Amino acid sequence: MTRISFNEMKATIKSAFMNAGMPEEKADICAQVHTESSRDGVYSHGLNRVERFVDYLGKGWVDGNAAPTLELNLGSMEIYNGNLGPGILNALFAMNRATEIAAQNGLGLVSLNNTTHWMRGGAYGWQAAEKGFIGICWTNTESCMPAWGAKSCGIGNNPFIMAVPRKEGHVVLDMAMSQYSYGKLQTTRLKDQKLPYPGGFDQEGKLTDNPGEIEETRRILPMGFWKGSGFAVMLDLISALLSGGLTTSGIDKADKGSCGSCCQIFIAIDPQKINTQEFIDQALNETIEQLKSSVPANENAEIFYPGEQSLKTRLENMELGIPVDDGIWANVKALAKLS
Repeated sequence: MTRISFNEMKATIKSAFMNAGMPEEKADICAQVHTESSRDGVYSHGLNRVERFVDYLGKGWVDGNAAPTLELNLGSMEIYNGNLGPGILNALFAMNRATEIAAQNGLGLVSLNNTTHWMRGGAYGWQAAEKGFIGICWTNTESCMPAWGAKSCGIGNNPFIMAVPRKEGHVVLDMAMSQYSYGKLQTTRLKDQKLPYPGGFDQEGKLTDNPGEIEETRRILPMGFWKGSGFAVMLDLISALLSGGLTTSGIDKADKGSCGSCCQIFIAIDPQKINTQEFIDQALNETIEQLKSSVPANENAEIFYPGEQSLKTRLENMELGIPVDDGIWANVKALAKLS
């Protein structure tokens, strides 16, 4: 397994983005987030997503120079047009603005319409938690998952994130509406591995743990079956209604790749405006302690709270280097014009 240092990966990704026409400052921020995603073990939305982003810049589906513009200010809620700018930059702006509003009012909600793929949604949960805020955010997407009982894709696999700040390690849930995201299918396939549990259907309509077969049919399995399907629909509707943007159906018609012209919602809450720090610490720590003291079904297994494994992976990859797929790394180096 090839491992690359954080700084080398970031510099290479930054060069690839600048070669694609992005201004240096914006390329640097995007490269930072892509590298942090791979550092934390979300390889599918880090290094592995660089080639697609460069392709979208070249096609004009992402405007590397665009920035959000305010459309409506309702005090504790603001709506922005993302102007098809880089999804990472738009999302960082929106969550930061939500925390600024929450610092004044206790709660801030910022919605984006006409934006693009934000890559790893969990990045914005971590962003809020690092500033001491509860963060909730989600995005809608193009049709890439069948509704429960359907064969063809008709709903979005809309990522949903919740984050709670905690001194000993933030609690961050970052989940797709499917049992496994397409990114997870890709990384598992590249490792020539099977999924831990069935994640979709094969050509014969049978549940399978083979990621490649699921990628071929695009029949990914909604988490909780009909529950994940219904959750995805509600996230889509609410994101469009709160932003004045496109639903999944509209994103399909826009036809600008993955998440082109999508909507995103960012909510920040200041817990210290509601409770004392003593109460917050007690509630968080007693919950984590009870979870960690659960009797494991497998005596060799460890019980993790949301976000804990990301922290473990982060420390390991910063010490040993970030694992890369050799083929993908070579392609990104080529985009960066490095031998």
